[in-house]
Amino acid sequence: MIKLWRITTKILKDIFLNFYFRLIPSRNFFLQGFIFSYFRHAYNRAWENERTIEIPIIYEFIKRNRGKNILEIGNVLSHYYHSLDHDVIDKYEKAPLVINEDAIDFKPAKLYDVIVSISTIEHIGWDEEEKSPDKILKVIHNIINNCLSSGGTFVAAVPLGYNLNLDNFIKRKELGFDRYYYLKRVSADNQWVEILESDAFGAKFGEPFPNGNVEVICVFGSGIF
Repeated sequence: MIKLWRITTKILKDIFLNFYFRLIPSRNFFLQGFIFSYFRHAYNRAWENERTIEIPIIYEFIKRNRGKNILEIGNVLSHYYHSLDHDVIDKYEKAPLVINEDAIDFKPAKLYDVIVSISTIEHIGWDEEEKSPDKILKVIHNIINNCLSSGGTFVAAVPLGYNLNLDNFIKRKELGFDRYYYLKRVSADNQWVEILESDAFGAKFGEPFPNGNVEVICVFGSGIF
């Protein structure tokens, strides 16, 4: 009975929050001169963590590229947008349109014009049963060389401070991306500002605010900004 009450309470709370978010105008943040509205959603408490900036950046990029072959690495967007029909690869999560395969071995029959990833690559080789600090390098290499079409774009949103090996790869420019853009959380009410690379590293996950405190947008190819 207690468990049922907790589940019912959570469902009602999520319904209320999503209704509230639709009524109250969202504030904005900026990245490379582009304006984005903070994303607010009850699922995974997106309104109070780094999802609030990750989702609008990646979703806007996908909207601008509708009609192209799109792949998402890690099943994230479908939890917020139910009308999306792009391919998704996720080693663990089972859902419609999700390909359950390890990204390190993924060799698609078709190449993708756009590949995106939201808070996923920091877990590769870090949170898996078999630890492998260098696995992320092999995964990124496979994605760029065997999954992305010529002239295509790969964009990954990653919180710094969670996977220190990944942080070092990013700092040393060893991942294979062309460009990196950085945002920092600056307030308890989840406001974010763009910062210089020199101010990004040394960020701690969970300090001073919950979850990610510095986010990096990794880009290979052109067409996002």
